[in-house]
Amino acid sequence: MRLLSYMGQWKSAAKEVLDRTAIVAKFLCLLHVTNNYLCSPTLVYGPSMLPTLNLTGDVVLAEHVSHRIGKVGTGDVVLVRSPVDPRRILTKRVVGMEGDTVSFYVDPMYGQTTVVPKGHVWIQGDNTYASSDSRHFGPVPYGLIQGKVFFRVWPPDGFGTLEQ
Repeated sequence: MRLLSYMGQWKSAAKEVLDRTAIVAKFLCLLHVTNNYLCSPTLVYGPSMLPTLNLTGDVVLAEHVSHRIGKVGTGDVVLVRSPVDPRRILTKRVVGMEGDTVSFYVDPMYGQTTVVPKGHVWIQGDNTYASSDSRHFGPVPYGLIQGKVFFRVWPPDGFGTLEQ
């Protein structure tokens, strides 16, 4: 009789563990999908996007839908996988889309003009003196865009949408 009682308790405990494990697994799946395919927080730091973003670091929200459906345009701040170092994600502003003519300066005395090729975008940091961008590595394939920044959540005094 006692043995049956213990087996019943073990079955009950095992069912409880499996139920809780399933809940945690579902939550982690939801978190993965949300973070990779919908929206994610990102820490952005460095001088290239001054004065729009702070040198010491901002936490921004980036959505991951617009670039998949072709809704990224000139003036948008985007997260881009670096064409030079694929382990790095850059935060830059889209300055030109495919077919646009872009004029830029590599140094203060030497200007150039180029046409953005099909399937590419031209990206630049807002701080032209301290940004490694398309002026240095050329047009970036559209497929390297990882997300579109739409909201700053930190620091508190900068809370809100990004102004262009």
